[in-house]
Amino acid sequence: MISFSKFSSRSFDWTLFLSVIFLVALGLAAIYSVDLSRGGELINFKKQLVALSIGLAVFIFASMMHPSWFRHTAKSWYWLAVISLLGVLFLGRSIRGTTGWFSVAGFSFQPVELAKVGVIMLLAYVIDSFGRRFERPLFFFGTGFLVLLPITLVMLQPDLGSAVILGLIWLGLMLLVRARRLYLGALVVFFTIMAITSWFFLLADYQKERLATFINPAYDPLGAGYNVSQSLIAIGSGKIFGRGLGFGSQSQLRFLPESQTDFIFSVIGEELGFAGAATIIILFGLILWRLIKIIGAAEDDFSAALVCGITILFFAQFFINVGADIGILPVTGITLPFVSYGGSSLLINFLLVGMAEAMIARKY
Repeated sequence: MISFSKFSSRSFDWTLFLSVIFLVALGLAAIYSVDLSRGGELINFKKQLVALSIGLAVFIFASMMHPSWFRHTAKSWYWLAVISLLGVLFLGRSIRGTTGWFSVAGFSFQPVELAKVGVIMLLAYVIDSFGRRFERPLFFFGTGFLVLLPITLVMLQPDLGSAVILGLIWLGLMLLVRARRLYLGALVVFFTIMAITSWFFLLADYQKERLATFINPAYDPLGAGYNVSQSLIAIGSGKIFGRGLGFGSQSQLRFLPESQTDFIFSVIGEELGFAGAATIIILFGLILWRLIKIIGAAEDDFSAALVCGITILFFAQFFINVGADIGILPVTGITLPFVSYGGSSLLINFLLVGMAEAMIARKY
């Protein structure tokens, strides 16, 4: 049964909410600028506004829910995500070789975004259910299996970047609850073997090229290294205050591929300069600070673990996206939360922030 909490402006984290809104505003400005270079219809910008409207409604609904409702429905969220990931393999639309989207009436939804919610909620549920007996083998390997199922389905699309994010959520929570070091050591050995095996049998040629480019950016500047080279040029040319919104040469002349998603941080760096890029980093810092405050105020393990999972998700995506844009990490197609174009991503991120707001202890 749905259970609502009584809304109180004093228990609502306005700093968290406003930081998210400012990030979305910067993202909308960058998407608008990129759309200008593609004609006057502003299709992506309009779609993002629609997603923002729905996302805000979802945020309000989630933030008013009683925290116990999320615990009671955690398994349902997980299995809904698994079924969606399975369904998209047969009924989904392929974009750039990845079958990962349901498309209806001109709008697309990416089930892997729902999988992030399902994995976080189920892991929080299991952590709470084990009563802090995290040294048990069943806890470590059981949760590993539960996360491996959606990871496998995501890899079949294939979407390596999202699979890595799901794995990092699980690994981060295992480290935070202090699972046995013996199991973590065995995991390192397992992933080392998997990495070697993947290189020879699983990774596509373009994925190998991305890794080679990461190790040596000058490896193929006009081929596999083109995206990173253009990203670095864009960020460097922005200097302190940027070239001005709509006046970035790399983004406006389409030298920068996927400028509205993977490389939107580069667009902001070019057109709004160091000031714009620093604002992005500061806003994410504020979100991290507020989420940590919510974790500290949580009155049960489920709430704390849930917000920990949300924190890991946001900052894994932030670090990987920005790291790829500035050339310190390989490009994996991970978007920048709240900033990059993508309706399903924006909607799910607002849902997660609403869930974090609902976990504030004063709402119990």
